[in-house]
Amino acid sequence: MAALTTEQVLAATDRLVAAFAATDTAAYFDCFAPSATFVFHPEPDRLDDRTSYERLWAGWLADGWRVESCTSTDRLVQVHGDTGVLTHRVRTVTVVDGERTETDERESIVFVLDGDRVVAVHEHLSPCPVA
Repeated sequence: MAALTTEQVLAATDRLVAAFAATDTAAYFDCFAPSATFVFHPEPDRLDDRTSYERLWAGWLADGWRVESCTSTDRLVQVHGDTGVLTHRVRTVTVVDGERTETDERESIVFVLDGDRVVAVHEHLSPCPVA
């Protein structure tokens, strides 16, 4: 069994963040396994698969939402065989109908090695405490 590497997790993270920052729907969701789950603090319920998140995302887009920028800092990768856990801080600027919103959040993403691809299987987003 091949072991996942820190470099692979960081490369997968860079792809995911870049696709999100570009509001590139196809590239962004390609970073996730179909069975991926999502826990986002603004949402009332867990999203139990990628399709559920894709529906939510489509609604945001229909409302005029887009990402203006997203940066990932303070990264820590823990690798356990074919699974990697990334924790990082994400600063995001989104725009809806010209109104900008900036968020500062902590995020954990669980990645797995799936053949020759590294895909995310879980994402958990939490607000950063105010210092």
